[in-house]
Amino acid sequence: MSKLTTHVLDTAHGRPAAGVKIALFAISGKEKTLVKTDVTNADGRCPPLLEGATMRKGRYELVFEAGAYFAASGVSLPNPPFIEQVTVAFGIADPEQNYHVPLVVTPWSYSTYRGS
Repeated sequence: MSKLTTHVLDTAHGRPAAGVKIALFAISGKEKTLVKTDVTNADGRCPPLLEGATMRKGRYELVFEAGAYFAASGVSLPNPPFIEQVTVAFGIADPEQNYHVPLVVTPWSYSTYRGS
């Protein structure tokens, strides 16, 4: 069964990012519809955000609350934080495939890619 998954890695501390709030939005034109929210577990992961029948072709955004995560981790951040939210806009072209969208993040940078 196909699915959309994510995980978050805190490379500033060399560990999975536990407790990151994530929101998934479906994008249609200029309209954004909240599909699901979740929070990463101790391994920096959460259950699949989409799977099976909920996997649909289209445009999506994942919004990661990185600033709140680093503040809760005791990191001294400027006000406002340099990176507060990370928004990853992506498309699902083939809902029969798996899509994995990991986030590698520090208080000053982030990176993502389509994983497996």
